[in-house]
Parts: sequence; C-alpha cells; structure tokens
Amino acid sequence: MRSQGSYPCDRMGISRSSNCVLIQIKLYQVSRLIELSNARLEELEEEYKRQTRAQIAGDKFWEEDTIEDRRSRHGIEDSSARITVSTGKEGLLSEGNAAYNWSRCVDELETQLSKYGSLKKLYFYHQHLTTVFRNTMFGPEGRPQHCCAWLGVASSFPECASSIVPEEVTKIGRDAVLYVESLVESIMGGLEGLINILDSEGGFGSLEMQLLPEQAANLMNLTSRISVPSAKSPKVAYGFQLPGYESYPENDNSIKMLEAAMQRLTNLCSIMNDMEPICVLNHVFVLREYMRDCILGNFKRRLLTVLKTDNDLQRPSVLESLIRRHTAIVHLAEQHISMDLTQGIREILLTETFCGPVSSLHLFEKQAEQHTGSATEAVCNWYVENIIKDVSGAGILFAPLHRCFKSTRPVGGYFAQSVTDLRELKAFVLIFGTYGVDRLDRMMKEHTAALLNCIDTSLRANRENLEAVAGSMHSGDRIETEAIIKQIVDMDTMVGFCIQAGQAIAFDSLLAEAAGSVLEEGAPLVHSLLAGVAKHLPNDIPEKKEIRRMRRVANSVNVVGDHDSEWVRSILEEVGGASDGSWNLLPYLFTTFMTSTIWNTTAFNVDTGGLSNNIHCLARCICSVIAGSGFVRLEREYQQKQSLSNGHVTETFDAETQNRLSAETSIKSTMQLFIKFSAGIILESWNESNRSHLVAKLIFLDQLCEISPYLPRSSLESHVPYAILRSVYSQYYSKSLTPLALLSLSPRHSPAMSLAHASPALKQPHGDSTPQSSVNDSGYFKASSTHGQDQYDTENGSIRSTDIKHRNVRRSGPLDYSLSRKTKFVEGSTSSSTGPSPLPRFAVSSYVSWILNKENDFLLLVSARSPAQWAGDWKCSKRRMIQWAGDLD
Repeated sequence: MRSQGSYPCDRMGISRSSNCVLIQIKLYQVSRLIELSNARLEELEEEYKRQTRAQIAGDKFWEEDTIEDRRSRHGIEDSSARITVSTGKEGLLSEGNAAYNWSRCVDELETQLSKYGSLKKLYFYHQHLTTVFRNTMFGPEGRPQHCCAWLGVASSFPECASSIVPEEVTKIGRDAVLYVESLVESIMGGLEGLINILDSEGGFGSLEMQLLPEQAANLMNLTSRISVPSAKSPKVAYGFQLPGYESYPENDNSIKMLEAAMQRLTNLCSIMNDMEPICVLNHVFVLREYMRDCILGNFKRRLLTVLKTDNDLQRPSVLESLIRRHTAIVHLAEQHISMDLTQGIREILLTETFCGPVSSLHLFEKQAEQHTGSATEAVCNWYVENIIKDVSGAGILFAPLHRCFKSTRPVGGYFAQSVTDLRELKAFVLIFGTYGVDRLDRMMKEHTAALLNCIDTSLRANRENLEAVAGSMHSGDRIETEAIIKQIVDMDTMVGFCIQAGQAIAFDSLLAEAAGSVLEEGAPLVHSLLAGVAKHLPNDIPEKKEIRRMRRVANSVNVVGDHDSEWVRSILEEVGGASDGSWNLLPYLFTTFMTSTIWNTTAFNVDTGGLSNNIHCLARCICSVIAGSGFVRLEREYQQKQSLSNGHVTETFDAETQNRLSAETSIKSTMQLFIKFSAGIILESWNESNRSHLVAKLIFLDQLCEISPYLPRSSLESHVPYAILRSVYSQYYSKSLTPLALLSLSPRHSPAMSLAHASPALKQPHGDSTPQSSVNDSGYFKASSTHGQDQYDTENGSIRSTDIKHRNVRRSGPLDYSLSRKTKFVEGSTSSSTGPSPLPRFAVSSYVSWILNKENDFLLLVSARSPAQWAGDWKCSKRRMIQWAGDLD
C-alpha cells in the first residue's frame, strides 16, 4: 500500500479520484511508445526466425562468408564476429523484457512521463488546448470524463514559472485562470446545449405531440373515414404521427439521439458533481456551483423567451406545458447532483411573479426599490391592453354561453377565445399563482375605477337634467322626457364606458372562477374552509376591517354569492366613490341609455348567448354598480350619523342587521325602478319608423333580470308579457341552423300583421331585405342577418321535428319558465318613488296586443285601441297567450 503523496497525482496537486483520467492526457504518447516497442519486438522476432531457418537449411557457409566479408572491411576478429552474429536470442529476450516491464509498470509511469514530457509543459500550448477541447469535447469521440483531466492540468501551469523572474508567476497564473474559465464556459455551454436539445420540439416535444387533443381528434377522423387503416404508413394527416412510430427503422435515429443526449447529460452532471475543486494560485473553481448557476440561469432565460412568441403572447396552457417539460429535464439532472435545484426553480418563478404584497392578504407595504416580476407584468399588461381595452381593435366580445371572450380577428397569434377561456385562465393561475392573480385584479380595478369616475362625473354634470327626467317619468309626460333626454351630454360615450366596465367585471369574474377552481383542486380543504366562512360572515354595517378582508379573500376565489357587486363595492370603497347625492339619480341615468344610438347596431347572437357590440356587458355593469354603490352609500350614511351623534350610537345589533336588509331592499327597489322605466321607453318607441332595436332591448332587460341576484326572474313580466319573449326566443333558436345576428340595417319590420292578411303561403323573398309596407300590410317580424339568409319562412317556420325541439332547448333567455324560476327576494314594491305611475301595465301610447296563432309559429298584431278595450282584452287573453306560447316551446 502506497502512502499519501507517493502517487504522481498527489505530488502534482491533483485529486486522486482523477488519477486514471489524468493519465489520458499523455495516453497518446504512451500508446505510441508501446506501439514502437511492439514493432521492435516484431522485428526481432522476424530476425530470429530468419536466422533459425537459415541454420536449419544447412547453409554452413553463410556465417563464414559473412565473417570474411566483415573482416576484410572492418578488421574484426573471428571471436568478435561469432558473438555479433549469434542466434539473437539474448538480445531478443532482453529487449522484450524491457519493453514489457516499461509498458506494464504503472507505478513507474511518472518516470516515463517526466522523461518524455511533463504535464506542466502543456502550459506553452494552452491556447491550442482550448481550441482542441472545444472541437473534441462534445464531438462523437468526446467523453464527459475528459473535462476533469483538461481542467486538472491547469493547477500545474504555475510550476513553469522561473523563480528568478517574478513576473512569470503572475503572467502564467493569470493565463492558467483564463484557461480554466474558458474551459468552464465551454463545458457549461455544452451542458446548456444538451438541456436545450432535450427541451426542443425535436426532443421531448416530439413525444408530447402524440398526447395532444388535436392528435386524438385526427386519429378519430381517420378511423371514421378509413375502415381498414394501412399499417404501412405511420403518418397521419395534418403532420401528426401515429403512436408507436418510433419503432419504425426510419425513425430510430431520432430516438437514439434522445437517448444519447440524456446519457451525456446525466454522465456530465455526475462527473462534475464528483470533481473536487480546482486550485490555481489563489483561485478556487467549484464546478458544482458553476453547474447549478448554469442550469438555473438557463431556466430563467428559457422562461422569459417562451413567454412571448414571434406574433404575441404565448398561450398560458402552452407556457405551462413548456415550463413543466423543462422542469422535468432539470429533475432528471438533479438525480445526479447532490444539490437542490427544485428550490432554485421555485425562487426563479417567485422572483418573476412577485409584484408586491397581495392586497387582500398582506398588510405590509411594497418597498420602492423592490424588484417587480417582469413576467407577470408582461402578461397582465397584455391582457389589460388587448382583452379589456381592446387597443388593437380586434372586436373583443364576451360570450356568456361559452364563458370566454371572443374576437372577430386574431389578437396577436391567437383568437381571444384561445387565451381567455377557463382552461387558459387556470393555466395562468397555476403559473403565476396568487401574485399574478392579484396583480391582474389590481390592474383591472384601476381601469374600472377610472370608468366609474366617469359615471360620477356624468351624474354631476347632468344632475339637473336627470332630476327633470325623473320628474317627467313619474308624471307620465313622455314628450317632456324625450326632450330632456336629448339634452344629456355625451350619452353614447357614457354607454361605451359602462360597456368597458362591464367587460372588466366579466373578465374578473372568470379570473376568480379559475382561481377558485385551482384552489379547490390543489387545496380542497382551504377552499372548503373559505366557502364555509363566507356563508357565515356577519352582515353588520359598517363592516369591520377583518370581516371586509375575509370577504374580499373569499370573493377572489369566487365563493361569495355576488362576486360582481362585491368587486365594484371594494373599488368604490378604495377610491371614495358614490359619495355625492347625485348617485341617487343613477337608475335614471341608466334608463336614458335605452335611447342611445348604439342600439341601432345591436342584435342577439344565438351562438354566443349575448348581444352584439358587447352591450350585454352593460347589464352586468348596471347590476353591479347599482348594488355596489347601494352598500357604499348606506355605510357612509351610517358613519355620518355616528359622527353627528359624537359616537353615542343607540342602534343595537338588530338595527344594524336591519340596515343590511334595508340596503338589499333599496337595491331591489332601484333595480325594479330601472326595469320599469326602461320597459316604458322601449314600448313607447314601438310606433317609430325604425323598430329593429326593440327585440335587442327586450332581450337585454331579460338578461339583466337573469344575472341580477336582487331581482326575481319574473320582474320583467310586470311590464312585458313573457309570451313576447317566448316567441322571440323560439324564433331565434328554431332558426339557429345558421349563425343569426340582427344588424342595424334590418328592414322596417312591424311586430305584427293584420289577421286579414295572415296567410300561411305568404313568404318574403330572401333577396329583398326591405319588404314593402303599407297601412294595412306591415309584414311578419323577421330576424335579419349579415348574409340576408335568415328571413323567417312562414311555411317552414314551425318546429319541424322532435330533434330540433330538443336541440333548441334553452341556452339563454326565458325558454323554460316553470316552478324553477329564480326568486331570490320576496316580491315587493316595484318602485320607491312617490306619486302615480304614468305606465300602468302595458298602458303605452301604442297599445300592443300580442296574439299567437297555433297554426303558424306566432303572429304579432298591433292594433291601436283604447286603454279600456286593451285592458279588457288583456285580462281574458293573458292565460291563452301563455298557454299557446308553452305549446310553441
């Protein structure tokens, strides 16, 4: 057993674990010497055989002739000649033994290396060594073990410095350090390249392609089209591969490439993890630390690179898949490294997503110099600019039926539905966590707060006009109401602002739903706890800070009953909104929106379950703003009373609870007041020449009653018979074979036709979008579309079969009114106003009588009759109308 320091590597300052690897530095020279020795042995053996054959053949004169010849030339004596031309066995044995001992003696290898060249002499070729290393290390003949030997020789470079020249020590030491840094950079570059090869679309990405849903869809289509699929062709249409295509010989190389890359990655990580530090003068290089920084730095760069594509933002689901794939590769390398790389990945993700404390959870303030997550900022800014504000003009529309946003043209590289549906938002929550959700929520709150401030400004600017509108509506003066409404400033602009606010409210509702879904899947106990606590939160007014925080936390994961109202309420509380008395006129301002010109381009879309121009988001804005401002105003009134009484509050807990109930009652009364006057304005406009907007307005009010938690679904029935809406929805859904969309360019339809002109054979030509109207013949009610192909056919307008009836079940709107009708509150007064109402049930200027014909789908009849006649007919025909409408459904 040799003692410490007796090995050559010990005396050269290199770890003994690299003993065999260091020998490979001079392996070429040693192998050449062995080859020369073997060649010499072969020559001696041939000489020996030739001499033996000559002696056996009896050529006895060969020796004498040779001796005489040499004697004549050199004068050598006979005895010397005999010794020189002996059989050669002595020389062969001696030389062979020397070569054998030299090539087999590992312990004496240092002597041989020092004889033919020392490792420290490689310093004079260190520039060439760097080039050779880069060209051969990651080539076909390169081995991960070689990097240890190439790096290990640097520690012996300073030995080349002369002791009598002090400058040489500094120069050679600096060159040795640069040499090591250059090689480490090359090694880390190769490590990064191996990881990126596995993370590319030609690496693990090619295997993931087989798991895509699109792949399954194409395979199903292929199976349905081809009865006996061909076993020779592994390729499917659209560029997808059949499962198991790797087993084909032509695809074997790609799998071998992946296996080789994985093997090299694991070997390289294992070798560098076991390698001891490299000491060059006063510099110490630890490859494990370099490797950790390389892997984590590469992960961060890849994260920021794949965040956006060439066109625009990467889909969150695709981004999540890429992150998971790269993380799996890091975990593969982590198995061969005695370091925690997973913690480093978490730190990087936290750094890129942290944008400050969560507003509803944390109480500390964000430091001014604190780093803000660039990834979260980029994604949140993209959503706000392109989806909420629609700065690119892509025609963003909220589709209530699909619970996502849609666009008429791509936003960047995708349509809006590809980045806003629940699956994509759940991927966003999984990537950016609570910090990303809170950051996006705060950005939308800032945007919505600015829009709510515009509502406050409009209420203040039009206060006198709105007070006059309220008085004329309660007095029943229609002409005066119309005249005052025309004096309201920037009504269409305000409608646009409210639609944007409703769009932000709808998006935040989807985001909260996605966050709640992720929380329920990942931490079901926490989700259940929040849901249980939210149901038992006290309803005191004013709320305590702790209760308010808990309510906001629950609202952020969509476990509160009315998310929209609570969200708007939190905004108004933060910015101090709804503090002016003009907010009492809010329902009248919203009522005047029914006269906006934006309705001329509005129609109901069966495919999305909403209205064009995104105006159904106006209903969401109206509901949430009225409810949220109602709670805020009541709380401030309570605080004002408390301040006036110098803190001596005589109200008990029951009185505070009654305040909460009174707030809900006030909100319900305000909503019913808005429904009442809006329906009156809609029906008053029935005698106008252009009536294409009436259906959209009625559907708008019906959807508003549906989404509002403070109104029963039957609220609209007090002003508009549901037989009308049944007929409208039946017509839409029975004709939904093609996309149906009503536009402003629709003809001057009348809602009814005289019974005298009602003929089943009567049909409007498809090519004429403007049917002739006269005093006695006003035509059927028909829904027009952009293609002009959706005119109602009287012959084929009835429900054709049971299949169509089942297909056209209720997707939006009141197509099924039964005992399951939504009733959240006990019926109360329809208005909190005083004085007689100018609008008794259907007592409008043009008194409408809706009669349904059982032979056809429906016939709408408008007849100008006296109020007494209309009221008498309504009492006896209401039951028949509802019964017939039920038969149509």
